[in-house]
Amino acid sequence: MRNRHPDQRAEGAAGPFTTRLTWHPPGGGTALWESRPARRRGVLTVRQPGAPTGRPTRADAVGLTRLRRLNTVAALAFVIGGALFAAGAALAQLGSGDAVECASIYFAGGLFFNTGGYVSLLQVINAPRHVAGGEGRLVTPAWRWWSYEPMRVDWLSVFVLFTGTLVFAVTLLNSFLQGLSVQQINRLIWVPDVIGCVLFLVSGHLGFIELCHGRYCVHPRSLGWWIVAVNQLGSALFMVSALAAYTRPATDSAVSAGIANWGTLTGALCFSLAGLLQLGERP
Repeated sequence: MRNRHPDQRAEGAAGPFTTRLTWHPPGGGTALWESRPARRRGVLTVRQPGAPTGRPTRADAVGLTRLRRLNTVAALAFVIGGALFAAGAALAQLGSGDAVECASIYFAGGLFFNTGGYVSLLQVINAPRHVAGGEGRLVTPAWRWWSYEPMRVDWLSVFVLFTGTLVFAVTLLNSFLQGLSVQQINRLIWVPDVIGCVLFLVSGHLGFIELCHGRYCVHPRSLGWWIVAVNQLGSALFMVSALAAYTRPATDSAVSAGIANWGTLTGALCFSLAGLLQLGERP
């Protein structure tokens, strides 16, 4: 959990995580910090003494420029990665490409997913931070390439996502291997695939915790909610695809190649769509 000033009140708590804080700045009034708006848009809300409503207060120009650039790179990486995965699945389903060609397209898409995952982590690490018990403003930290903050739900969600993309990379690399037995296919390709899907689902669950302050919610007017929801749908479709791709020892064939391909194609399109939506969730 974040260290809190005695005057701060945690209004959004989910287990060990804090997703929303309010406090009274020294100059009076009330400041409201929420995890996702602060890290994605560089904004918190401040209500001045006597004012009926609060007004958004943004981070400095350096912090906002940093958020915009990182958000654009991450979003485009997921758009392109999802498109390549969808193309690979379409070729596999139509039978218009050989196994090496499809694996190459998947691998290229995986590199973009790796990039999107790591840049998303950089966005969390370098996002403007609130000052505990201080004035109602956000402070831009010094640039870092890495941090370890497992008690922050935003960091943990994106770290799990990035880890999932790396596990998928193992599957994609092993898919180039030739002459594997059924047991080797399941151990080297299918198992990492399922683990990666589980990590994506866990990341999406943590994303809902952050967005909804510890519970599931439906906010159709919230762009952030749609991004998390569409990504989670894509993760679920990837899991369906992975389960259908299990190779049965008795038949030496997948449970359902068609379901596996269509699950990958539709799930990948969800990630591309979420990436397009993410382009709009910026300062």
